[in-house]
Amino acid sequence: MADNIGTTWTTYDANKMTSREIYGRVLAELGEKNDKIVGVTADLANSTNIGLFGDKFPERLFNVGIAEQNLFGVAAGLAKTGLIPFASTFAIFAALRGGEFVRTDITYQNLPVRIIATHSGLSFGTAGTTHHATEDIAVMRSMANMTVVVPADGWETGKAVRATIDIPGPFYMRVGRGFEPPLHENDDFEFEIGKAMTVKDGSDLTIIACGTPVLQAREAARELEYDGISVRVINMHTIKPIDKEAIMKAVVETRRILTVEEHNIYGGLGEAVGAVIAESGKGCAFTRLGIPDEYSVIGYPEDLYARYKLDATGIAETVRELLGKEIEADEDWSDED
Repeated sequence: MADNIGTTWTTYDANKMTSREIYGRVLAELGEKNDKIVGVTADLANSTNIGLFGDKFPERLFNVGIAEQNLFGVAAGLAKTGLIPFASTFAIFAALRGGEFVRTDITYQNLPVRIIATHSGLSFGTAGTTHHATEDIAVMRSMANMTVVVPADGWETGKAVRATIDIPGPFYMRVGRGFEPPLHENDDFEFEIGKAMTVKDGSDLTIIACGTPVLQAREAARELEYDGISVRVINMHTIKPIDKEAIMKAVVETRRILTVEEHNIYGGLGEAVGAVIAESGKGCAFTRLGIPDEYSVIGYPEDLYARYKLDATGIAETVRELLGKEIEADEDWSDED
């Protein structure tokens, strides 16, 4: 493995590397260029891979122990001195156990703390329901000043870490445990926070997904092509600020929208997209796919994805159902803004 982080990685390397591992290596690279970057961990340096930054800059990584509230309080204090803190812990601890401190210490003061949360969604499957982070997007996007990003794979994670340096306020990024296959073959693609990516074009229906489900959505779209169904797939890696233009373009051109997320359907990507559509005044057939109004069961992540229809088979099945919904086809939007 090359020590230099960048385009020297190969596809084989990417398949071996996890999103959190790429995060740790990119952060270490950025630390060489910017001495204001510091790391803060709550005794999870190895599990979140911020320890890779600490290996290179031990004097710039602070371990507060098993105290997530203190993690964010310390990060806020470091930010007040002019530093750029990266605070890493599991997503469930960031959003719930430390949520009040994120709100009061960080977002209320609009401080440039970068919260990199690992083991999100159902990726920590066998650790149990208490460790499944299925509410974190809802919590974080509701906080004023917060930018929320959900990369689809390690390549996007690396680009998002680099991009966050230019964001003036708080930043939350959720990644998985690390066994998720990559969406991209390499890092040769454009990535901009707040701008969605079209993974596959299509005209019959649009799937808007974030995180791990983006790859599954693409595979579902490819499967549906064999039946003559043309599905557009949009990678909505930024939940806040969300790309309204991409959403409305999909509404106007396909009239059917399916959102897919590894998160509870309440408060997450689906509701963010639904709000954009509702405020536009334009109608479409719309379905949210994610964790229903229940606490997720315990099991291997791949089994949980299948249970909640977040795998390619489940997504394709939901697409077929949505295509069966009737919509009013006689609206003329040509003269509307």
